[in-house]
Amino acid sequence: MVHRDIKTTNILLNEHLQAKLADFGLSRSFPIEGETHVSTVVAGTIGYLDPEYYRTNWLTEKSDVYSFGIVILEIITNKPVIDQNREKRHIAEWVGQMLTKGDIKSITDPSLHGDYDSSSVWKAVELAMSCLNPSSINRPTMTQVVSELNECLASENLRGGQSQEMDSQSSIEVSMTFEPEANPAAR
Repeated sequence: MVHRDIKTTNILLNEHLQAKLADFGLSRSFPIEGETHVSTVVAGTIGYLDPEYYRTNWLTEKSDVYSFGIVILEIITNKPVIDQNREKRHIAEWVGQMLTKGDIKSITDPSLHGDYDSSSVWKAVELAMSCLNPSSINRPTMTQVVSELNECLASENLRGGQSQEMDSQSSIEVSMTFEPEANPAAR
């Protein structure tokens, strides 16, 4: 199944900070096992749309990977996807420009006040940027994304840091589970 509208407002957190994906109204499923894409009219939210899907009308599982890469950048930067006041209006272009300067502090949310493991943030930013590869075939799978995010989280948890209130929840792990009864039918 491809969600087609992964964005921060469609990711909900429960009382245990476990993320749940919401709003499956645009989702599509692949009817035949082994299909790599579905031709469909482009749908989704500007800024999160996979440019390859937009150009070709071919929806793949990697279309959601692109959108999730944007979400990762939003979380790291605490910046909107599109900002008319930035020189580079789209978050991916802005982060790309900041990466060339080599300073992770210019990318991360300033309200963190440097309280993070810079190597895990670098890894998360690089992961997000790999999700945004213009060619879907060169993007990681969602399983690879989850695995790498867990590595970043483990590195951050080992660091300790000043934010001790999160330490009580250090067992939080990025997971990807699919409960058949919980998955809505695609429209």
